[in-house]
Amino acid sequence: MGVFILKTVIHASLSSGNTLRRIRRNWGLYLLLLPSVVLVLCFAYKPMYGIIIAFKDFKPALGITGSPWADPWYKYFLKFFKSYQFKTTITNTILINLYSLAVNFPLPIIMALLINQMQAKRFKRVFQTITYMPHFISTVVMVGLILIFLSPGSGLLGNIYKLFGMEAPNLMGKAKAFTSIYVWTDAWQHTGWDSIIYIAALSTVDVCLYEAATIDGASKWQKLFYIDIPMLIPTAVILLIMRVGNLMSLGFEKVYLMQNNLNLSASEVIATYVYKIGINSAQYSYSAAINMFNTIINFLLLICVNQISKRVSENSLW
Repeated sequence: MGVFILKTVIHASLSSGNTLRRIRRNWGLYLLLLPSVVLVLCFAYKPMYGIIIAFKDFKPALGITGSPWADPWYKYFLKFFKSYQFKTTITNTILINLYSLAVNFPLPIIMALLINQMQAKRFKRVFQTITYMPHFISTVVMVGLILIFLSPGSGLLGNIYKLFGMEAPNLMGKAKAFTSIYVWTDAWQHTGWDSIIYIAALSTVDVCLYEAATIDGASKWQKLFYIDIPMLIPTAVILLIMRVGNLMSLGFEKVYLMQNNLNLSASEVIATYVYKIGINSAQYSYSAAINMFNTIINFLLLICVNQISKRVSENSLW
């Protein structure tokens, strides 16, 4: 909401030659924006000062300013590049994110299109409510459900195998199965919720377009391909740019809770490695350097994809 209001205010300010007059005229919007600005400054920009520990031999007793500078300044970045975990963490992070992008990006669009085609309003409301509900399950509970369902001994999977007199595989102990388990459980949990923004975009379609298409003899599939999907493209492109901008980032909690010694080769990602190095091993400068490297890559990806999208489709964040 804060981002939406910020964009509205900036657009309103830039469209006027007299910014002060525009502010006076829209003082209510700026007042509504103020709490969001304060929160962003306090929790997003102010902590950025601490990033300099990536270039220092940080010691908590000396503080950020009192700690000596690293020699050379890229000492901890070089340490990460030479680390045996560099290739593993980068590869796992990218593979999981690409797999997730391939699955979790189109599914909400498909679900939104299906919901938009439903004629029975009562069934439509019930269906939407049921698909939204998993989103509100906490990460800890979600991982607990995954472990229970996939337990080879007493879980749902184990009992199904027992019905056929077979022994269930330990999927959580298989590194090759980790990525699929992570992505598809994520799809089950968030597809319904993620489809809301696409449903909102479809709700803005002028009914006259459907009526004109019906008069011209268009089928439901033709309406879908020539009316619904084109209306979703601008929204989908913006969300795709934002997702690609987070290609090197992955939710820490779920991955960390699903990790075990057997699947570590496929589940060790940048976020969990930073946590283990920074919190468990107290290597604060090293973990800050890794996180900074990750952020820089995401930032560059965001700019590149945004520029490509701007040239190809004329849809972009800026």
